[in-house]
Amino acid sequence: MARSQLQTLGRYLRPHWPVMVYGILALLVVNAIGVYIPLVIRNCIDKLQVTFSYSEVTRYALMILGLATFMLVARMLSRIWLFGVGRQVEFDLKQKIFNHLLTMEPAYFTINTPGDLISRATSDVDNVRRLLGFAVLSLVNTIFAYALTLPVMLAIDVRLTLIAIAIYPVMFFLVHLFSDRLRSEQLDVQQRTSDLSDLIQEDMSGIALIKIYAQEENERQAFRELNHKQLVSNLALARTRNTLFPLLGGLASISLVVLLALGAGEIADGRITVGDFIALLLYVERLVFPTALLGFTITAYQRGEVSIDRVEYILAQAPQIRDEPGAIALPRHAVQGWLCAQNLTVRYPDNERLALDGVNFKIRPGETVAIVGPIGSGKSTLANVLPRLIDIAPGQVFLDGYDITRIRLRDLRSAIAYVPQESFLFSTTIKNNIRYGDPKAEQDEVETAAKQAQIHAEILNFPQQYKTIVGERGITLSGGQRQRTALARALLVDAPVLILDDALSSVDNQTATNILENLKQSGQRKTVLFITHHLSAAALADRILVMDRGKIVQSGTHAELLAQGGLYQQLWEQHQLEEVLN
Repeated sequence: MARSQLQTLGRYLRPHWPVMVYGILALLVVNAIGVYIPLVIRNCIDKLQVTFSYSEVTRYALMILGLATFMLVARMLSRIWLFGVGRQVEFDLKQKIFNHLLTMEPAYFTINTPGDLISRATSDVDNVRRLLGFAVLSLVNTIFAYALTLPVMLAIDVRLTLIAIAIYPVMFFLVHLFSDRLRSEQLDVQQRTSDLSDLIQEDMSGIALIKIYAQEENERQAFRELNHKQLVSNLALARTRNTLFPLLGGLASISLVVLLALGAGEIADGRITVGDFIALLLYVERLVFPTALLGFTITAYQRGEVSIDRVEYILAQAPQIRDEPGAIALPRHAVQGWLCAQNLTVRYPDNERLALDGVNFKIRPGETVAIVGPIGSGKSTLANVLPRLIDIAPGQVFLDGYDITRIRLRDLRSAIAYVPQESFLFSTTIKNNIRYGDPKAEQDEVETAAKQAQIHAEILNFPQQYKTIVGERGITLSGGQRQRTALARALLVDAPVLILDDALSSVDNQTATNILENLKQSGQRKTVLFITHHLSAAALADRILVMDRGKIVQSGTHAELLAQGGLYQQLWEQHQLEEVLN
């Protein structure tokens, strides 16, 4: 294992090293007793050859039984401690990965697919746990077995011992020969598992679309192809393992056969006693198991080695959007709601055209501003910039005169309630979805927010009302109900700034208009940015910003913009035509 990976393992183990030490010491005791028991048997056999006594047999039998019992207890403790450390590291890693993923910006999850991340956080972490549990136990046990057993064997008979262990260098050479191949094949298996997990996760999320377009057979074929690739990878790994491991076991047994063949001559020549020969047989047999187990240890090692890299890939990715040193604290109650953009410019990677090109505006506290424009004009990008879901250079956007890149992220986002285009709901009750931003909110607060979002009456028609489970992503609700539930969630936190990014696209014009009027007439007015295609609702705003190709091309009230003509007038006429046709 590379030095960097060993350092990584050391970092994982650092909080749990005392327990690891206890487990290793217990293994030392197990092996020390395992070496001592054959010596007791040797002494018993040699002594009984001279003078046979039932009392002596009983004494030695009880001694061996006591030693074996103590060894059993020590072995159990070593497994509990060492496997326990593996489980603790597994817990720590899963928690660390989840916490780290929560710090990452949304763009990270478009590059790294959920299926792959889930595979790394579960399957790969499980492999690391096996490495730190089973592999460490096997490796330490093998080291102790050889370190304690070989000196005693050499003390009994150097020639027989050297002949018996002569095959072991061949075994270690085989391990070295196969190690790179095993690692490469293991990496391929884990990558195929990630690909399969990606497809399953994506298809389960888009099952309705699959059925609408009757694409079940195509998805079956896509799954079959990925599943077959994983099968090929697994079979290649299995062939390598099933070639190496029996070879190791067979070679380990050869030493026992050699000892049996040569030992009789040693006894006949008087160079060793029968007790010595029996002890040597027991010692060789004792080394066969850890040596044969070396193959399984290698598997856990190779899996763990690959998985460490895959886990560390996640943890090594630093969030692009984070608090800068000396970030400004801005409590929500102190925020007035001034918003200002100065030459705001945003370019997405691998995109030649600017998403936002020199955008400038000033929005007063309590002002309701509608943002309209053609698809792709930069409206959603602007909405994502304000709570810093997209990173920008300093000195472009300000909240209450503070550069948003200098405000603590937690404070900035608590000051801005944002309802995106896709109204994501959790698979829980409507009540819990509405109070997600404030889990301790009481029922009356939840209902007030639902009334403002024009969803309260419909919730009361559900069989379980606010206790209704909405299903994954809110699948049991209509598009308009999901959007208004998401709006109620934003209204409940009572942030001074509210951004609606086409969040009422599935709601009819009249309902959208009523919602906007409720926001304008509320006792404590918020600063509202209302991105919409409902121009009749946008017409009620204090001011309208018209965007096109990443720029604000017009600004004013509904009446002023109609008088100006231009893009807004075209959009309005198109809207009026759609109203007539509908």
